[in-house]
Amino acid sequence: MIPLKHSLSSSAGASSAEVFEVLAKGNQFRLEKITSFAHASAEGQWYDQEEDEWIALLKGSASLQFEAGSLQLTAMEYLVIPARLKHRVAEVSADAVWLALHSS
Repeated sequence: MIPLKHSLSSSAGASSAEVFEVLAKGNQFRLEKITSFAHASAEGQWYDQEEDEWIALLKGSASLQFEAGSLQLTAMEYLVIPARLKHRVAEVSADAVWLALHSS
């Protein structure tokens, strides 16, 4: 058997909403590709996730907001957001593409 080959560069084109693609999934993890199209979190919307999340910004720029302050990300930077750490995407560029690994 030969595994299927996929491309991270493929994109669905501009959209009116973020596009979430599950790339791989197991019992204790989920790997997603997220294409943002400049869609930030709604004002007052905070993520409060039950899983740890490793995120990498592959392309573009973004500003993440935490209760303690904000953090700027540029292409090829990554961070780990521990479970239950409230956060939101305050700003994001139209070309932003993320990888997000959720694990329990």
